[in-house]
Amino acid sequence: MSQNSFDEPIVEAEASSLFRSNWFRKTILVVLIVLLILMIGVGMYWSREPALVSLSQMEPGSSKLVTGQHTTGALMFATRTLLDKPGGYLTNDKTPPSVFLDNMPSWEYGALVQIRDLARSLRNDMSRSRSQSVENSYLAKAEPLMHFKNDSWLFPPTESQYRKANEEFQGYFDQLGSTADAGTQFYARADNLREWLTVVEKRLGDLSQRLSASVARSRVNIDLAGESGAEQSTQSPGVVQVKTPWMKIDNVFYESRGATWALIHFFKAIEVDFEGSLKKKSAIPLVQQIIRELEGSQGTVWWPVILNGGGFGLFANHSLVMASYISRANAAVIDLRELLQDG
Repeated sequence: MSQNSFDEPIVEAEASSLFRSNWFRKTILVVLIVLLILMIGVGMYWSREPALVSLSQMEPGSSKLVTGQHTTGALMFATRTLLDKPGGYLTNDKTPPSVFLDNMPSWEYGALVQIRDLARSLRNDMSRSRSQSVENSYLAKAEPLMHFKNDSWLFPPTESQYRKANEEFQGYFDQLGSTADAGTQFYARADNLREWLTVVEKRLGDLSQRLSASVARSRVNIDLAGESGAEQSTQSPGVVQVKTPWMKIDNVFYESRGATWALIHFFKAIEVDFEGSLKKKSAIPLVQQIIRELEGSQGTVWWPVILNGGGFGLFANHSLVMASYISRANAAVIDLRELLQDG
């Protein structure tokens, strides 16, 4: 038997092994590409911001709500949206594709801060007749739960605490509409609204400053302006340079989007629950103007990334546009608070 007769099976076996090896590598590559495309698609879907809804859509099926149920319903709606939007609550997710997303977690944080502020105001002010009155038991349980660590993955997960908080909000909501429990109340007084507006004013001012700092600029130190005897802990320069880090610009932008999204729904509810106090001061147009300015901040971003061009440069600066809407809304909030404060 010739030598070639022995070599041919060996060559065929090597060729078959090489073919299987190449086929396996190509299969793995295709699977990885498909998985990558799926992850990108899912990530894009989960990164879509929730839409704005009307006041009636926040509590579907509810009719003839009593004073306070609109505000409580808006608070519950914002919390549910935070947990049940596409992808659920993403801030504490540790698996792909959530771990690669940062815009939506920033949006969630912005909305969460506003939810926490309203929950605290509801507990400390709006549900109490006077400073010496007893606080509502439902809100006393709910408000600390909403301040639970926002990125806890397990033991317990953040979502479980926020759902428990929403169940307590639901208990307060139900008791407001019950004639059997006269102790559960919502007091739509101007002073209660002013307390919440003071917090909103500071939140919007902070967001406006951080958004504007997307472009480096110098700021005159006015921290102690207005009082000659005022002091601070340590000395600070008369002129300071402010600049939001480049890697944080999109985070601040989407945090602002989440905050303004939540505030739009809260002000829609406030307009109804505090109608009497607002009408007395002819302040309803101010509330409507606040809502309109905040809605302007929710416009579609027609670019895949947040641009950071100069103030008068060739490219847009999305942060400055957002800061403009927020600043105008904040100016209206200040006017509203001062109007409610005057006799």
